[in-house]
Amino acid sequence: MDKVMAIGEILVEIMATRRGQTFREPGLLKGPYASGAPAIFVDQIAKLGLPVGIVGCVGDDDFGLMNIERLKRDGVDVSAIHVIKQATTGSAFVTYREDGERDFVFNIVNSASSHLSATHVEPHVLRDCRHLHVMGSSLFSFRIIDATKKAIEIVKAQGGTISFDPNIRKEMLRIAEMRDALRYVLEFTDIFLPSGHEVTLLAEAADEAGAVDELNALGVKEIVIKRGAAGATYFGNGERTDVDALSVREVDPTGAGDCFGATFIACRLLGHDPAKALRYANAAGALAVSQVGPMEGTSDFATLEAALARQTSEQPE
Repeated sequence: MDKVMAIGEILVEIMATRRGQTFREPGLLKGPYASGAPAIFVDQIAKLGLPVGIVGCVGDDDFGLMNIERLKRDGVDVSAIHVIKQATTGSAFVTYREDGERDFVFNIVNSASSHLSATHVEPHVLRDCRHLHVMGSSLFSFRIIDATKKAIEIVKAQGGTISFDPNIRKEMLRIAEMRDALRYVLEFTDIFLPSGHEVTLLAEAADEAGAVDELNALGVKEIVIKRGAAGATYFGNGERTDVDALSVREVDPTGAGDCFGATFIACRLLGHDPAKALRYANAAGALAVSQVGPMEGTSDFATLEAALARQTSEQPE
């Protein structure tokens, strides 16, 4: 099988140790953990046994080395991760509100990730790429937008497919160039993976059904709406499939959507039907939220099957 690739930010995450803690006063922290939405995605793909790699940049520091070592250990091809000597690896500091919502302090725009450019995306890097995954959160600079466009064009030209998880911060949509970049990616997208309301953010329609029709008309073949604890919905070939989420105790939601998306993509590339792909994806998301740390809940197929079996056995007759 040809390779799955992702492009974008690689960073570390450092979290508050208790809910209600803020960064306006001293407190205990936990980390660093390897992170970055594209990095979490490829780590989950690797756990499922598919060949996978990532194009990105880290600093010449322990944070960067930790990310490279973690991804490599889990089976990710790290040959397209560039070490920027005079830059620092990106970081995200996270606090958790009492209601479970999170607040972030990011250092990404000024980090090594911001050095990613079209010069890092040469045809040989993507020569074996069958499928490219793009995260909206990665499109935070014009250099990265150019790099992503180049990667999409190379993969499409060699007959590959594109998946797109918008993961959009609303402030990005206020910048005309950023919105245009998101629309550009969408026009090449085969599989769209929005979370809830995101399905309407890049459409003219104000409701979900209208947005799905509009996206289909644009050329998006499959749409998967992630609904968290409410499960997920698939739209494709004129059909709709709904699958319930697994019931788990949420510890840390970071990375759950990336694990879900990676598992759905892997299953579809392996030939599984949409319903089966959704069940595995829901299991991956559930296992991700049950562990502290963005990549600590990434799972192989045996672990996913065990989680699904437990759910089935616990359901009332």
